[in-house]
Amino acid sequence: MNVVGPRVRQARLTSGLTQSGLAARLQVRGLKIDRAGVAKIEGRLRQVSDSELLALAAALEVSPAWLLDVDTAK
Repeated sequence: MNVVGPRVRQARLTSGLTQSGLAARLQVRGLKIDRAGVAKIEGRLRQVSDSELLALAAALEVSPAWLLDVDTAK
């Protein structure tokens, strides 16, 4: 199951960003993901690559592990 999408949405809403705002932050980081791409990620219609995961984490100011819903307390 793709857990990244809902976590991206949660972090985006918590930070007060729109999908377009997140797309703009990603484009500054060199990723060509537009608002529709962000919507597809959030809707679990599009998976993300490892480099995209790192850029999403940086843009949303969360850890990659958090986006993956990984329990790092083990």
